[in-house]
Amino acid sequence: MLKNMPPKDLVAVIRQVHAGKKRIPTEIAAHLAEHLGEEDLTPREMDVLRHVAGGNRNRDIAEKRFISVETVKVHIKHIMGKLGAHDRTQAVAAALRRGMIELGGAQSA
Repeated sequence: MLKNMPPKDLVAVIRQVHAGKKRIPTEIAAHLAEHLGEEDLTPREMDVLRHVAGGNRNRDIAEKRFISVETVKVHIKHIMGKLGAHDRTQAVAAALRRGMIELGGAQSA
């Protein structure tokens, strides 16, 4: 990304950083924002998220994963918080956009 930056812009960035300012090129900032939080999901949260994306209810997820419904709810709450989502649908949409999951990727067992 930086290799495509015109020399004049690169010099300006170097001067800003040298002056103590922080500078992140727009392309890099957009890429970072798109993937923010991606690494924070635990393996269990990823598993639950795949089941949510597959249209499974909390009770179904709990039975398939041998955990309580309350535990599923806690996982979903954590998933939504980490992905900046207000509901299950937003969480799935965010995960799809970030390439974390694919539709049809929910596990059946």
